[in-house]
Amino acid sequence: MATVKMSAGLYAATRTTTLKPARDGVPNPITLLRMLNTRQWLFFLVAFFAWSWDAFDFFTVSLTVTDLAETFGKTKADITWGITLVLMLRSVGSIVFGLAADRYGRKWPFIINNVLFIVLELGTGFCATYEQFLGVRALFGIAMGGLYGNAAATALEDCPPLARGIISGMLQQGYAFGYLLATVFARAFVNTVGHGWRPLFWFGAGPPVLIIVFRLCLPETDAYLERKRIREEEPNAAKVFIEEGKVALKRHWLLLIYMVLLMAGFNFMSHGSQDLYPTMLTNQYSFSPNAVTVTQVVANLGAMCGGTIVGYSSSIFGRRLSIITMCILGGALLYPYTFVSNKGVIAAAFFQQFCVQGAWGVIPIHLMELSPGAFRTFVVGTSYQLGNLVSSASSTIEATIGERFPLPPKGKTQRYKYGLVICIFMGCVYAYVIFLTFVGPEHRGRTFDAEADEDLLAVRGERKIEGRGSEDVEKGTEKRLG
Repeated sequence: MATVKMSAGLYAATRTTTLKPARDGVPNPITLLRMLNTRQWLFFLVAFFAWSWDAFDFFTVSLTVTDLAETFGKTKADITWGITLVLMLRSVGSIVFGLAADRYGRKWPFIINNVLFIVLELGTGFCATYEQFLGVRALFGIAMGGLYGNAAATALEDCPPLARGIISGMLQQGYAFGYLLATVFARAFVNTVGHGWRPLFWFGAGPPVLIIVFRLCLPETDAYLERKRIREEEPNAAKVFIEEGKVALKRHWLLLIYMVLLMAGFNFMSHGSQDLYPTMLTNQYSFSPNAVTVTQVVANLGAMCGGTIVGYSSSIFGRRLSIITMCILGGALLYPYTFVSNKGVIAAAFFQQFCVQGAWGVIPIHLMELSPGAFRTFVVGTSYQLGNLVSSASSTIEATIGERFPLPPKGKTQRYKYGLVICIFMGCVYAYVIFLTFVGPEHRGRTFDAEADEDLLAVRGERKIEGRGSEDVEKGTEKRLG
């Protein structure tokens, strides 16, 4: 079927009418999960475990800042540069490993990624100087950035279309699961078995060995193998890959910019609601360390529930409407989340993170469906990591603004109205994400079949397609209008 170019006016007119897609009769969650065959489940599980351990490795520094500062004779602010470097260099990893995965397959870049996790976690544990620590963590940022796009492609490419929403939500919550694991094992290993903080990092190098063995036992995804077969029908597969990149950039450059802006909003949403929250509880409301831990654990349980439930719901109500609904509900919960000063805030934390990560649960499949097929791993990973880079200063922004709203000190401790700042900041972020999601495209149910990829067909010369802007990525073709 020929593609019909959608005008800007028609695209704008469809933002409301396409917000709620036609009901497809999506089965209940149990039926959806039973649609996956054994190999599809194994693909999901290896991606989930790798993404969870990626998060574990990231939070090992966050949870040992004080101990690291004492070991290296530095301030806590100095140690947080180890976190900042990771965030800054993740985009490099997403580009390198994303292009490798799209060109050579999902399997071996995934394995190399996890080998680097092993080496760099061990290396962190053996660092003797602050400079060594920064160097190793900078390299870890490259390794960490390379995993997300590959994990999403591995878990979702071969997934039955109806089950993509719930599997997307389950996959995304590997990050919250990784944080919980990091919290548990930090308590188990740091300053309990000797060598201070180092055993946590040495332990962190172990599970990726099992993940590598797991992935070695699995083949490439069917979606990638089909694309590889089509490319190899041409005399020069590498040249076809490069030509696909040129076509994708020419036709989808506006969409790629949109995806980065959207991911910036989402990362501001997660960092803005989480990073300074423990500080708010201790500094403004005088919560004990145990009370903060309980609140954080309950909040992450809410996140895991929200991601799965809303991911499933997005298959019924659409990706955009699900995200917007969660942002509206999250905005309504900001007052109890930031102004309740007793343990009742635990309930608000559960439901706030249910909304934040509920919206996030839609993201893996939403990005996959929007991305050009030939560069799906690269685009998903890089848009996510560039958005993360943009939002990396969110906690600094909140802390700086918070100092303009002092409270009466307790003893020698200066206190600030961090709750007010988080509330205002998150209100702005929610509004931004709602607007961007509303005006943006949606490609729910898009096929990942390479035979239907117009970019690839254009390169092969099987049909002539004029260059399009991102509005054509929305369901604006003759098929979707008719």
